[in-house]
Amino acid sequence: MLGATTTPADRRRRFRELLAGSEIVQFPGAINPINAQIIEQIGFEGIYISGGAFSAAQGLPDIGLTTLTEVADHGRAISRVTNLPTFIDADTGWGEAMNVARTVQEFEDAGLAGMHLEDQVNPKRCGHLDGKEVVGTAEMVKRISAAVKGRRDENFVICARTDSRAGEGLDAAIDRAKAYIDAGADMIFPEAMRDLGEFETFAQAVDVPILANMTEFGKSELFTTEQLADTGVRLVIYPVTTLRLAMGAIKSGLQTIRDTGTQVTLLDGMQTRADLYETIDYAAYNDFDAAVFNFSQEGHQ
Repeated sequence: MLGATTTPADRRRRFRELLAGSEIVQFPGAINPINAQIIEQIGFEGIYISGGAFSAAQGLPDIGLTTLTEVADHGRAISRVTNLPTFIDADTGWGEAMNVARTVQEFEDAGLAGMHLEDQVNPKRCGHLDGKEVVGTAEMVKRISAAVKGRRDENFVICARTDSRAGEGLDAAIDRAKAYIDAGADMIFPEAMRDLGEFETFAQAVDVPILANMTEFGKSELFTTEQLADTGVRLVIYPVTTLRLAMGAIKSGLQTIRDTGTQVTLLDGMQTRADLYETIDYAAYNDFDAAVFNFSQEGHQ
């Protein structure tokens, strides 16, 4: 009730443990706090907070239009309600080196367990679209170095994302990743890998965990967790999956209501009131209320 029962420090330590373990872990994207609660109840190991999904939920394209304050508040609302580690998209860090350091501290204060920075130029583009441009390796090294210097909790995970595969090739992307690791990156996010072989080559070339982005309708095939584990991938994210599921169902349902004048045929696909109340722990709030407001004014003037 009233949020997570573990501390942000505990969740950051747990994230580190997961990355140091021998099993691949799955972090589905959460588009809001109740989505995060459902992810935890299903039994996933952690939660990803996508910048692209957040932008889309605001009716905006994923081109860096959302602000640090907006994203930090969104991350705080999600991390507050779950005991799972939360891993957030920091885009390009919202500015120069000092801004990147502040971004890390804002996310730490919001209770998040880690973030990833990317090496695109501003304005950024979705990682699975054509026409991306990346900054020079030295510029991205500055971003990573600033993030590491700004970090106050050593367990807060700083991941470096490189979008250079599309424009510079796999070998260049690996060279960049090695420079980012030297600058202090704890994990590497190689965006838009073409096949399992590229994931395996990347994982064998670096000495930190790598993640796989299994976003739908992108450059990468939708590989299974088992396939990715065999290549050496440690973390899989599903950044926009829950948004797409929700928006698909909403659009279809609204069309049914428009066409038929009622939602009666949609009930079987809806979350029930009982399931909603269980998800948000409604009973615990009632019990808390009853325990606090159990006094009587009888006999008092």
